[in-house]
Amino acid sequence: MNGPELSELPDDSPQLQPHVSELRRRALQATQLTAVTALSDGFLIKFLRARDFDVELSLKLLLNYQRWRQESPEISGCLSPSSVLGLLSTSYHSVLPQRDHAGSRVLLYRIGQWNPKDWSAFQVFRISLMTSEIISSETQTQRRGIKAIFDLQGWSLGHALQINPSLARKISSVLSDSFPLKVRGIHLVNEPMFFRPVFAMIRPFLPDKIKQRRTGVVDPLLSPYS
Repeated sequence: MNGPELSELPDDSPQLQPHVSELRRRALQATQLTAVTALSDGFLIKFLRARDFDVELSLKLLLNYQRWRQESPEISGCLSPSSVLGLLSTSYHSVLPQRDHAGSRVLLYRIGQWNPKDWSAFQVFRISLMTSEIISSETQTQRRGIKAIFDLQGWSLGHALQINPSLARKISSVLSDSFPLKVRGIHLVNEPMFFRPVFAMIRPFLPDKIKQRRTGVVDPLLSPYS
């Protein structure tokens, strides 16, 4: 049975256990993960599904995930909603109630609702990370991945000044090789000309498959998305 076929099996399937056990064994041997104590079946299956049950690639993803969190305490250090309560009360970020035609979860970001004078890019990114941690526990999302819609209406110089090469690298890492979710598409709508230099900063860090999934076209099934 190949990886995609294994991914369709329920979490408690006996056929998944050899892969789960092997990943746990490899993770416990990894010196980079000595501080990690939560290696439950459910936690490990997230990484296995994200890499189609290739244990070697799943271990690499798990190591990258742990390293990213350690190197980004300004984002991952406090994932309590209370730390960004004011921003959560706006309509900046939401998860659409319906999945798209392929079964992917759809995340919506309304950039115009983010006031860069009140909230830093790190705090904004923290909301996305909190959401990703929650939906990554959904079996269907593990299988079908996510798509992100960035509505750039209202993008301003103040937003652009918040994005630097270091943050661009952190964003691209989550999109590509440091989080157990498959990114199936990135859609930019209402894109102003002066957003392009910012995307150009992020683009070099993205793998080709993510670059190819970036588009300005939104699935008509998701419009209107409010």
